[in-house]
Amino acid sequence: MNTTPKLEWSVIRLKEDNYWWVESISDEKRWDVDGLGIIDPSQIVHLVDLCEPLRDYDFDPDILDGAFFKFGIEGEIEEGCIKLARIKESLFASEDPLFALPDILDEEKGPYADFLEHITKSRVKLLNDLIDFEQTLTIEDLEEEIREQQKLGDYEDHYVHFFGQITSILEYVPKGYELDFDEDPDSSQEKEEDLADIPDLIEEKIEEDETMKWVDEDEESDEFESEDDEKTDRTDEESIETAAEDK
Repeated sequence: MNTTPKLEWSVIRLKEDNYWWVESISDEKRWDVDGLGIIDPSQIVHLVDLCEPLRDYDFDPDILDGAFFKFGIEGEIEEGCIKLARIKESLFASEDPLFALPDILDEEKGPYADFLEHITKSRVKLLNDLIDFEQTLTIEDLEEEIREQQKLGDYEDHYVHFFGQITSILEYVPKGYELDFDEDPDSSQEKEEDLADIPDLIEEKIEEDETMKWVDEDEESDEFESEDDEKTDRTDEESIETAAEDK
């Protein structure tokens, strides 16, 4: 009998680095939450946008979608800490903002590892096509330079968030070169701004109870009565002025 807990929920916290990190998870037997980052809705929008130019270089969106477990917002535990519920929807089809946890249960051959390999190959193809290198850029060149950047960034004593790991590939350009091709960042920027304030996504609407409705009705009634009184006063004043003029 399989007694392994299912991946059904996670509790995440926003840290000082402005990244969301997993604090606890339903499947503790298979997941180590130490240094386990999770990608938030605005970051997903940004990653999808960065992947868009790769479509002309054999990029497969299904590999991106299959590399993550998706979560929806269930509720706020406290400020900066929320609970997520696992959902089985596509990143591209969901109308609700989603969080994405990379599938790293098999770090070397799992879906997330395949995704990193896939975008690395596509990025190298794009760069070789758009930049006139003296020598053809290789996957090894990209990976080696990213490792060097991480060393210079003093990542050894810190966990690398998955978002930073992915963007280091999708935004990679070799030193001494610039990538110049038409991009339209406005649409993605607008979406990111819409999703940037996560607390707004979890704010619950408070429904008015009967007492609140009665208060509103009384206030409206008082307003109408006040308006009627003002109209009556104006009519009386006009009648007096007219009578005075006739005399």
